[in-house]
Amino acid sequence: MNVLGNYIENFSKMNKIPVAILGATGIVGQRYVKLLSNHPWFEIKEVAASEKSAGKTYGEVMKSRWKLGGNIPKEVSNLVVKECSPTLESKLVFSALDASIAGGIEENFAKEGYIVISNARNHRLDEDVPLLIPEVNPESLALIDVQRRKRGYKGFIITHPNCSTTELCLALKPINDKFRLKKILVTTMQSLSGAGYPGVPSLDIIDNIIPFISLEEEKIEQETLKIFGNLENGKINRANIQVSATCNRVFVSEGHLESVSIETGEKPTIDELIGCLDDFDPLRKLNLPSYAKPIVVMKEEDRPQPRLDRNLGNGMSVAVGRIRNCNVLDYKFLVLGNNTIRGGAGGAILIAELLKVKGYL
Repeated sequence: MNVLGNYIENFSKMNKIPVAILGATGIVGQRYVKLLSNHPWFEIKEVAASEKSAGKTYGEVMKSRWKLGGNIPKEVSNLVVKECSPTLESKLVFSALDASIAGGIEENFAKEGYIVISNARNHRLDEDVPLLIPEVNPESLALIDVQRRKRGYKGFIITHPNCSTTELCLALKPINDKFRLKKILVTTMQSLSGAGYPGVPSLDIIDNIIPFISLEEEKIEQETLKIFGNLENGKINRANIQVSATCNRVFVSEGHLESVSIETGEKPTIDELIGCLDDFDPLRKLNLPSYAKPIVVMKEEDRPQPRLDRNLGNGMSVAVGRIRNCNVLDYKFLVLGNNTIRGGAGGAILIAELLKVKGYL
């Protein structure tokens, strides 16, 4: 690279916001590493994990554990893994920690002035913690001030919803805004990557469907009501919508498919329903690096399919297809999303991008 090229590269890095990843060695943490590598606004400065990994370089720790294909980004491979304690230099922290340990660690970081964006379930339903999908409920950012005042935090915690909840609410947001949701019936067919690594034993899932995922149905039902709730006097009033979820684990590597039936207050035609989904593009003018048009309506009679459609919009769009009338409720359709990108690290990075343009970073 010539002198000018080096200058431009170094200047660009100087203006990037340093970030840390907690739980960087797990599958969600690896996805953060991949998505944040060469991000125009953020630079991975620190990676943190368990005491067992601390003190070694990320490359050493991940030698046989990297599962996403390709090489570990060189600049991250050479970073020394730190412990998950609030002594990190980076004030923006992405938490990919397991729920068994995430809660207290995230609170400790927020107390000490860190901005924590979490994929764990621990704080999602806390009254003063935003459960945020940027295109769906950006107004919930107002809870940040409530949280700081109530808890005395110098920083704050924001949570990203469960992967299945995220794609469901993205698909339903324009419908709820325009036609008012009353009932939601959803059956999920969730991929193996949603179970983490090593995940589901092969002898359990090959030639099989497992009709149970611990706490998944409760997450969808409760989180949806908070996300679609009304912010009033510093508190979210849960939405008055009936939600019933049934969750299944299926033999697909990536991409959650959901069969959805809904009842609405107003009764649009199918064309009107498709039109409101097609028109939904609320954050386009903000020019967020990770943003893609949230909903792609598919007209083919046999789509969406995980293998074909999970990476629409670089994994940030959800596909909606087979939109038709329902003989029990009003309408039914299929929704597909990439659970590790839109439903995971990518969705959390989009939250950070929104925080930046809103002046929180």
